[in-house]
Amino acid sequence: MTAVPDDGRRSRQRQLAGDLRALILAGDIGPHQRLPSTAELTRRYAVTNMTVTRALRILKAEGLVTGHQGRSVTATGRRPATVFAGTRHGSARLLDVGEVPAPAPVARVFGLEPDEPVVVRHQLRLLDAEPAELSWTYYPAALARGTALAEPDPLPDGSPALLATLGHPLRHATDQVSVRPATVAEFIALRLPEDIPVLRQFRVGYTDGDRPVEVTVMIKAGQQFEIRYEVPVSG
Repeated sequence: MTAVPDDGRRSRQRQLAGDLRALILAGDIGPHQRLPSTAELTRRYAVTNMTVTRALRILKAEGLVTGHQGRSVTATGRRPATVFAGTRHGSARLLDVGEVPAPAPVARVFGLEPDEPVVVRHQLRLLDAEPAELSWTYYPAALARGTALAEPDPLPDGSPALLATLGHPLRHATDQVSVRPATVAEFIALRLPEDIPVLRQFRVGYTDGDRPVEVTVMIKAGQQFEIRYEVPVSG
């Protein structure tokens, strides 16, 4: 088989883990299917047995493969949950509610002065009992003060229903999605295996008159999700 070049930046074990991860997540290595043998991987990547072992250890920590020394390593069949961009999955745990100085991106959306107060609801979302997403949902203080949005209690019917009762029905939302390395706090809270990147969604919800009334920052564990969009096609 064709030798795999060294990318010159990452450790060889991370390169090998990255290539195998891509094959598993794409379905080219199916559930319970054996991975290439250690001998084959050492030849293809020009690495030692120890490097292969360390690469497989990374994938085991992510729950993508299983196996023990002296036995073949197989894919577990675990796949990221596919979620529509506008929906939320799993159960949520409310971590904190209160007023904070508006982060710069949030202040820009709401047209506020830097550090002007906003109400924030901070949550941890679980998927199959594992930490999967951290979120911070912001509201202009003038809109949220004195309402359930500012209370440290769950919103049984969700924020869209509450905003509608307050006279601010959500009409549409926009998402910006990016990928980056996790911060220390995100790494700990999401219990990330190894150096997994996170997905960052920055969502703005608009009411009548195209006025922004809700901003949500979501940090998703990269190994837990893939996001699905439906794009209208005109023709």
